Amino acid sequence: MSSFTMYTTPWCGYCRRLKSQLDREGISYDIVDIEQHPEAAAIVESANNGNQTVPTLVFTDGTAQTNPSVAQVKQKLASLA
Repeated sequence: MSSFTMYTTPWCGYCRRLKSQLDREGISYDIVDIEQHPEAAAIVESANNGNQTVPTLVFTDGTAQTNPSVAQVKQKLASLA
């Protein structure tokens, strides 16, 4: 079970970097491509003052992080545990 969803696009370099870092750390997550799922773009916009900024991570507690470092993600996951 993943603790967050990463909203992304295929062309986003920051998204690819964060995905590879999370994979190296063994952190599981769900991915939603906002270009393939337009309804997901609204979720990203609501977390980013109307902007479609990716990567945006939405956690099980409803909070979001935009373009976080892997350290910030690990800290957030620790606070949810």
